[in-house]
Amino acid sequence: MTHVNRREILQHSAALGLGTVLLPATGRLHAAESQSTQVPAGIVLETVVSGGLSHYSYFLADPERGQAVVIDPRRDVQVYLDLASRYGVTITHAIETHIHADFVSGARELAAQSGTAKVAASAEGNASYGYRVDRLLKDGDRITAGRIVLQAIHTPGHTPEHLSFVAGSQGRGRPWALFTGDFLFVGSVGRPDLMGVENTDRLAKKLHDSVHSAFRELPGELTIYPAHGPGSPCGAGIQKPEGDPTLARERKGNPYWRMNDQQVFIEALLRAQPPIPYYWPRMKQINTAGPEVLNGSLQPQMMKPAQFDQFVASGNVQVLDTRSQFAFAGGHIRGSWNIGYNEVMSMWGGWILAPETPIALIKPAQGSVDDPVAWLSRVGLTNVAVALDGDLSPWVKSGRPFDSYETMSVHEVHRRLGDESYTLLDVRQPSEWDQGHLPGARYLFLPEILRRHQQLDKSKPVVVYCGNGYRASIGASVLRSLGYDARTVPGSWDAWKAAGYDTVRPAKPGLASDTTRVA
Repeated sequence: MTHVNRREILQHSAALGLGTVLLPATGRLHAAESQSTQVPAGIVLETVVSGGLSHYSYFLADPERGQAVVIDPRRDVQVYLDLASRYGVTITHAIETHIHADFVSGARELAAQSGTAKVAASAEGNASYGYRVDRLLKDGDRITAGRIVLQAIHTPGHTPEHLSFVAGSQGRGRPWALFTGDFLFVGSVGRPDLMGVENTDRLAKKLHDSVHSAFRELPGELTIYPAHGPGSPCGAGIQKPEGDPTLARERKGNPYWRMNDQQVFIEALLRAQPPIPYYWPRMKQINTAGPEVLNGSLQPQMMKPAQFDQFVASGNVQVLDTRSQFAFAGGHIRGSWNIGYNEVMSMWGGWILAPETPIALIKPAQGSVDDPVAWLSRVGLTNVAVALDGDLSPWVKSGRPFDSYETMSVHEVHRRLGDESYTLLDVRQPSEWDQGHLPGARYLFLPEILRRHQQLDKSKPVVVYCGNGYRASIGASVLRSLGYDARTVPGSWDAWKAAGYDTVRPAKPGLASDTTRVA
């Protein structure tokens, strides 16, 4: 095992803070020491990617024997049912690596909708559940599906009960895949700080021990299949694999694998973690108690403009406009919030929307209502009550009022640098600000606008920018609903950099989890 000194570790941990939500990781892995293993002939392994949450779930099937399992299913489970139909198999188990904090588990949903899948979850770490778990798993337990054999490995640290699963085949000696859940990612490991300050140090120590012992006997050529990829805040600086990610690559290139000193490991790991999303404790509670089984029941009522108008005016309602940032700027219902039509809506909806307050949805002309409903349900937002029939065009044609606002190009912002008649506002991740920001900008982390907007001067226009404009439109819409004259910069940081304009970088980056920054 290669050793690194403390200075190298801390320098790398600062860099890891850059690889956070919506920001690509910057590091590169070392070359693999060996080739990856191959899925055996006749066995199916399909990765189901849930964008926005950067969540990976896995469908494993043996069509010859007619059986399949799903590891870490998401809540909208039709994709797994479709795969089972395609391959002519029966799903026997919905397997959980741990009690998730970042999305609502689909294990109960898959069990209900398939009629055949049994929920299998960890019994390690004194885990308990408020719903029936068909099979409680301990370290070393096995699940079979046809010729597929999955053996549980207790890998505590991210959570006390966390299990990884090594896959092999009946009658075949060597394993061929390793499902690492939220324990091991490409270039990173799971964060240990999701169960309160009082548990963080204990879990971080367990995580260090798991990294250095749990997979010690496994061959380096094993391909790893983690539950998350780049963009997920479940780990700091998760990387995109170059080729097949293997244990050999991680043993050589993952910085945390090289940290033998436990205290150095903990210090570096905790320094790099991005802010914890507000909705995660609620996800943890839902998954522990047992998510409500929906059975496809989320069908908002479609309304014409007059009826939609009455519903919005009747009380406490969240109007969610999912059209593009450009369409929203050109015209929208006053007080509505803009979270654009994209799977990343799961994450930003979780950060910003209230789960108890009814949502009135507006979709793009070419979009469906079903997609946003599914994306929001992944984070427990099942409160989409109504949707406007069509996009905003019927509303406008009915003679009802709408709001609009100016946008500013990066060239106009550049010409007006130093102009104190408006506020230039950066709403990105703290680590993005540390990587570089526009001269004269103020900082306010997007999810904190609702609780910290009073720090802004309401008498001045607020010009909001982010990475590419998507988050800026969310921020501007929230500020406008609060009475600010807010505008956006389409292209934002990406366009500013492409134009070749100067940027400012802090002399010393702050903690990645600290959302306070001073220009």
